Amino acid sequence: MNAILPFVTDPAVSATDFRGAMRHLTGGVSVITAGRGRDITGMTVTSVTSLSVDPPTLIVSVNRDASSFPLIRRLGAFGVNILHADQIDIAERFAGKGGLKGADRFAGADWITSVSGVPLLVGALAALDCEVEEIVERHSHGIVIGRVRDIKSTTRSAALAYWHGQYVAVDQDEDAARLVEVSVPARGRRVV
Repeated sequence: MNAILPFVTDPAVSATDFRGAMRHLTGGVSVITAGRGRDITGMTVTSVTSLSVDPPTLIVSVNRDASSFPLIRRLGAFGVNILHADQIDIAERFAGKGGLKGADRFAGADWITSVSGVPLLVGALAALDCEVEEIVERHSHGIVIGRVRDIKSTTRSAALAYWHGQYVAVDQDEDAARLVEVSVPARGRRVV
């Protein structure tokens, strides 16, 4: 019989310790876009999660101090652009590398205007136009629940992920073959 051991935690977990623990969690990289016309901005996130298939709904966590948050709240719409592995430059630009802000972050890539008016990235693995259903504010962030109103997708397959502070390419065909090689024991071979 397995014993259940008590799990002891320090009630004062530091932000540094929490951030370090969360670096072990691999996350898909997306750019959240907000605004219309020249009043646009965006940010790189790894916090997009599917909430429901029927109706198609997702969740994204947005820092309330981010320039995107007031636009999302005021206009009630946002875009989710799931990045391809070769779009690291876009991820870095929207993460603030180079100091670009607002509409300047959109330079150097092709964008289309969605039904709601937010910019969607041409060539993203998928670009989703979302209508805000609800925003739940907790601590430093807003949990934004968005109903997906339109989807643009490509046939490209290599995704961009973030793990241990680095961008990592995840290619379904190549990586699936590698995982099979290292995780499935050959018949008759003993796994220790």
